[in-house]
Amino acid sequence: MPNLNFAEAFSLAMKRSTMKRRHIFVMVYLVLIVASTIIAQATTSLGEVKKNDQSSTEYKLVWADEFDKDGRPDPCNWTYERGFVRNEELQWYQPDNARCENSLLIIEGRRERKPNPRHKPNSKSWRENRRYYEYTSASLTTKGLHNWMYGRFVMRGRIDTRAGLWPAFWTLGIKGRWPSSGEIDIMEYYQGMLLANAAWGTEKRWVPKWDDIRIPITDFNDPDWPTKFHIWRMDWDVDSIKLYVDDILLNTIDLKKTFNKDKEGKNPFRQPHYIIMNLAIGGLAGGNPSNTKFPAKFEVDYVRVYKKRLKNTTVALSATGDMQ
Repeated sequence: MPNLNFAEAFSLAMKRSTMKRRHIFVMVYLVLIVASTIIAQATTSLGEVKKNDQSSTEYKLVWADEFDKDGRPDPCNWTYERGFVRNEELQWYQPDNARCENSLLIIEGRRERKPNPRHKPNSKSWRENRRYYEYTSASLTTKGLHNWMYGRFVMRGRIDTRAGLWPAFWTLGIKGRWPSSGEIDIMEYYQGMLLANAAWGTEKRWVPKWDDIRIPITDFNDPDWPTKFHIWRMDWDVDSIKLYVDDILLNTIDLKKTFNKDKEGKNPFRQPHYIIMNLAIGGLAGGNPSNTKFPAKFEVDYVRVYKKRLKNTTVALSATGDMQ
């Protein structure tokens, strides 16, 4: 280092100090640039997630049950079907077979033999001529409490696919007698087949017209499919009903073709519907449960209903007809 007088040495020291401060400033600036870039990328990523989340953009949640409280299902949301109900099924429906546990709704099918309280030995009705019932289960419905016309209906659940079991997540119209009331099977399963259906009325009483699809669950190429939770969804508007499982489109029903063929000729899918969730056993389509070990379970994580946003507003028809 050359010999410098005091003034020269002081000037050189100041230059070096200034350069060092500039270097530190540049480093801090670069760090801030990188950090802001990362933050911007994170914000963009979150924005993209929200953009792709139809629940927050296209649809608004208007009703849900998350089954978070242990015990009986919320009586403000659910009522029950009771006894022998339909399809010559083997189970006796009763509220005792439904409970909320660990944030799940559990609909439990049991093998238990009890006297049929409606038994009539000489009756021609299958509901009355059975002296005993050999199975019990539960069927929950929002009938009389909640109903909706159009929107997105979602259920996340796990179904028991063993022999003789017939779980379903479906809807019926609030007006008219079946099938002219309209039926939508968002999820129905029996005998190895997953169904996605709609039914409406024909010229003959009790004879429906079906738009249905049946998919063997083996077609999903997943040996663990029955042990997993899946998401069933219906997107329903004035033009069509689209039925999905795990975002796979199973069936599209064209509502221009679903007018009843009875005297009234109404379209049952242009009226509010209510939800039913049940676990049936045996019957006309369910198969033979005699070799199946019980209890059996239909487990539901949540049920949610969304309405499509229209020009920053959401129109939902409630059970009382009020606008929400």
